[in-house]
Amino acid sequence: MHITPSLPLLKRVPPGAWIALVWCASTLFTLLTRVRLPGELGPEEWPAAQLYRWDGLTITVLSTVLALYGGRLLVRRPLRALALLILASVFETTNLAAGGIPMAQYLAAMLALYFIAATRPRRTAATALVMALGTLVVYEATRLLRGWGVGTSAELAVALVTAIAWLLGNSAHQARVHAERMSAQTAAQAVTAERLRIAREMHDTVAHSIGIIALQAGAAARVATTQPEAAREAMRAVETTGRETLAGLRRMLVALRAADAGDGNGNAAEAEVRPAASLEDVDRLAEATTAAGVRVEVRRVGTPRQLPPDIDLSAFRIIQESVTNVVRHSGTHACRVTVDYGDDELALEVTDDGRGHGTSTDTGFGLAGMRERVALLHGEFSAAPRPEGGFRVAARLPVPAGVR
Repeated sequence: MHITPSLPLLKRVPPGAWIALVWCASTLFTLLTRVRLPGELGPEEWPAAQLYRWDGLTITVLSTVLALYGGRLLVRRPLRALALLILASVFETTNLAAGGIPMAQYLAAMLALYFIAATRPRRTAATALVMALGTLVVYEATRLLRGWGVGTSAELAVALVTAIAWLLGNSAHQARVHAERMSAQTAAQAVTAERLRIAREMHDTVAHSIGIIALQAGAAARVATTQPEAAREAMRAVETTGRETLAGLRRMLVALRAADAGDGNGNAAEAEVRPAASLEDVDRLAEATTAAGVRVEVRRVGTPRQLPPDIDLSAFRIIQESVTNVVRHSGTHACRVTVDYGDDELALEVTDDGRGHGTSTDTGFGLAGMRERVALLHGEFSAAPRPEGGFRVAARLPVPAGVR
């Protein structure tokens, strides 16, 4: 069961709450700058007369209502919410007798602009930026046309901070989109890797079984008339191998379907599948191959021990694929398998005295699959004709220190 970690405390607060908090803080800051605080000879800004009259208080209350309502609309209707916050800033500024919209009164609009740029599509974010900057331009132009004083420098600073807020939000949006793309790419790569692993498993299983079936069927055909009992034995072996292969493929398909049919939490349902093949199955592999006409001699060096599942499975598949290649391509009737349990590595060797052409007529997945398995385990792999004749496949797989 996957447990989703809870969001950080700051991310649990909805955007509307942040807007309300910033608006209240900026309004309080504006009031504090217009009174003489301890240690000051006078207030930072001289208060306008309308700030304390009934009409000024009404405008302050109306602006606060617009700001709070705009904060509630920010998630559902972002552009309308930004328009209400800008309108609240303009209303509040009329109480201050200022030459431009002060920074404190525009903070809530800037924060809304950041949220829009961070969470909304590019077109919506661009429209919001035009609204925020356009309001500053229109406000200053209106004062100029009426012959009133303007605070150009202060308004340029407000415009600059507004643009920075949008850039920060846009950067957060791009980072989130990039993270989503990387997550999707990682998931796609994981699916591809899993499909390749399944393809290798199916190839290893089917190629070996079909090779054994072909040999048994050929032997049965040759002795069908002269040795009926031997022919029946060979066909029984064909039937057994075919059933085992079919059962293995069925188990693999069941596992895949179980993985696709997840539960409500997105977890894959568990399927009862037979444990994966391991080095314990080498003797069974040797018996089946020997019965098919190619004698397999298995030799173990060192003390057999429990290995990690990936190393155990890969080691068996390497031996299985090598023996299959001997059966299909070497033209010999015997091969030797050596499993060396070293202190810090597992060494595998499969040799034969055949033609020494390896998998020259193979489909191309045999040696490449073995080489890839060994590479994934950070091991060493070699496959080449022997100087004295025949072919040799060797692999060295490092064993983690905890299981040595």
